[in-house]
Amino acid sequence: MIIHNVHIENAPEQTDIRIANGTFQQFAPAIEPHESEEVIDGQGGVLIPPFVDPHVHLDAALTAGDPEWNETGTLFDGIRIWSKRKKTLTQQDVTDRALRTLQMMARNGIQYVRTHVDVTDPNLTALHALLDLRDTVAPFMTLQIVAFPQEGILSFPHGKELMEEAVKEGADVVGGIPHYEFTSEYGRESLRFLMELAERNDRLVDVHCDEIDDPASRNLETLATLAYESGMGNRVTASHTTAMGSYNDAYTYKLFRLLKMSGINFVSNPLVNMHLGGRFDTYPKRRGLTRVKELAEAGINIAFGEDDIQDPWSPLGAGNMLDVVRMGLYAAQIMGYGQIMDSYQFVTYNGATTLHIAATDYGIAIGKPANCIVLNAPNFYHALNENAETLYSIRNGKVIVQTKAKSVSTAF
Repeated sequence: MIIHNVHIENAPEQTDIRIANGTFQQFAPAIEPHESEEVIDGQGGVLIPPFVDPHVHLDAALTAGDPEWNETGTLFDGIRIWSKRKKTLTQQDVTDRALRTLQMMARNGIQYVRTHVDVTDPNLTALHALLDLRDTVAPFMTLQIVAFPQEGILSFPHGKELMEEAVKEGADVVGGIPHYEFTSEYGRESLRFLMELAERNDRLVDVHCDEIDDPASRNLETLATLAYESGMGNRVTASHTTAMGSYNDAYTYKLFRLLKMSGINFVSNPLVNMHLGGRFDTYPKRRGLTRVKELAEAGINIAFGEDDIQDPWSPLGAGNMLDVVRMGLYAAQIMGYGQIMDSYQFVTYNGATTLHIAATDYGIAIGKPANCIVLNAPNFYHALNENAETLYSIRNGKVIVQTKAKSVSTAF
C-alpha cells in the first residue's frame, strides 16, 4: 500500500508512505507504486497515530434518560440512576450498546479503548458481555477492560470477592473509587487491596481517584506512594483527580515531588469533568479539572479521555476525540499555537503510554505496525478548528474506515 500526499505529524512538507507486511516500510517525497500495489490519496491531510480513548464506560453508554434523566448534573445522581438501570442489564443489552459505541468511535479514528466496567453487580453481567466483545472487535479495536467497583470495594456487599472474580475471569486492569467509599479509612484500605490484587495477578491499575471538588480528598498521595513503593510505577493510572484543582499550592508543590517519583499516569476527562465539576459551588465556580497544564509541564504523563457517552453522567457524547481535546485545551488554558499543534499527543502517544502499549508497537516509524489515521486538514491546528473528518483509519496496513470529505454547495 502507498499513501500519497500526507503531512506526517504536522510536518510542513507532504510525503508518501509505503506499507508492506502490515508495517511502515518507507517515507519519501514521491514513491512509485509497484504493479497492483494499492494506492491511497491522503489529499494533503495530516497523518498521526490512531486515537486512543483511555477512559470510557461502555457498559453504560447510550442509556441517557433510562430510567430517568440526570437533571441535577451531579456525579452522585449519576451513580444513583445507574444503580437503578444496572438492575435491568442483560448481556445482549450491554453488547448491543457497547458495539454500536465502539463502531461510532472507530469511525472517528479511535483504535484503542480502555473501558471501565461496573463490577458491583453480583452477576457481573456487563463484565461478561464486554469480555466476549473484546475478541469480537479485535480486528478494528484494541479493548482493555477495567474491573471498576462503581459503588465501592469495602462499601459494597462482597466487593472484594467481586473484584477478585472479575480479575480471575479476565479483566485487564484493576480499578477503584476510594473517594466514594464510606470513610477515608475505607478509601485507603481499598487502595491497598486493589494494588495488591493487581500485583499478585500481573494486572495494570486505573483508579477513579478523588473525583470530587473537595480539597480534603487526598487518596492520590496514597495511590502514588503504593505505586512507588511496590515498583509498579507506570503500570498505575490515576483518573480524574479533580480534587487537585482545589488543593492549595503549598500541598500541591509537595505532592508533585511524589507524583514524579512514582511514575504514575494521569487521565483527565475534560468534557465530563467540566460538566460534573463545581456543581455544589455558587460563585466562584470551579472548572472541575485536575491540573492538566502543570502535570504536563512537570513531565508527568497525562492523557485525555471521553469518559461518558450519552449515559447518566453525560447526556452528550459522540465518540470523537477532537471534541475532548478542544474542551481540554479551553478548560486547562493550553491555547498557545504550539500547544494546540502538539495537543493530539493527549489522545495518541500519552494515551498509548497509559494503556501500557509498548513503544515498539505504536507510532509512526519504519518497522512499526502500520496503524494510523489521516485527518482532512493539513495539521492538527486546522483539524481542531474545522472538526476534520477521519479520511482513513488504517490498522495493520489495512483500511478499516474510509470517509469522503464533506462537499458544501453555497449560493454566495
